[in-house]
Amino acid sequence: MRFVGIDPSTKTGFVALDEHGQIMREKEITGIGTVDPKRMRTMIIDVMDHIRKDDIIAIEGFGFASQQAIQNGGIGWGIRMALDARKINYIEVAPNALKKYVGVTGWTGETGNKKRLSGQEKKKAVKDAVKEHFNYSHRSDNVIDAYVLAQIALSHFVVQETDSIQLMNYQAEVIDTILKKVN
Repeated sequence: MRFVGIDPSTKTGFVALDEHGQIMREKEITGIGTVDPKRMRTMIIDVMDHIRKDDIIAIEGFGFASQQAIQNGGIGWGIRMALDARKINYIEVAPNALKKYVGVTGWTGETGNKKRLSGQEKKKAVKDAVKEHFNYSHRSDNVIDAYVLAQIALSHFVVQETDSIQLMNYQAEVIDTILKKVN
């Protein structure tokens, strides 16, 4: 059994973990060429080439403030439709829930003097938090996000099957929210 995280984007992050949380596969998927729809289509095919029937999959939900919302929406829906065609279930994880799972709020500073993180600041905060939580790093922000999604898929599965997993409060809140949506 594998736990897969997919971060659909113009460069899609893919991570598969085994039942112990060890990396089996990590990849940034870009598709062939630079012209759409061929690039997007080949990216989706490449993602699906890495999927197995019994994978437990978490996919990042749609970000509405993205500069590339139409492209990312096409890629995200393409992957979801390909999973649906194979009758493979997946769980949706909101972008803010992914960040929350590693303790990133999107803000920095002390109460009364907070500043919203944006763009590269937010990506760096997530990268640093993933390093701190899981001792994991990668050159690609997309693969880092996919890694967190794979960890969420693993935690989600363990909670459903055994209910015996130690999580930080904010991680448990993310899993609880996902479980409420699924059930």
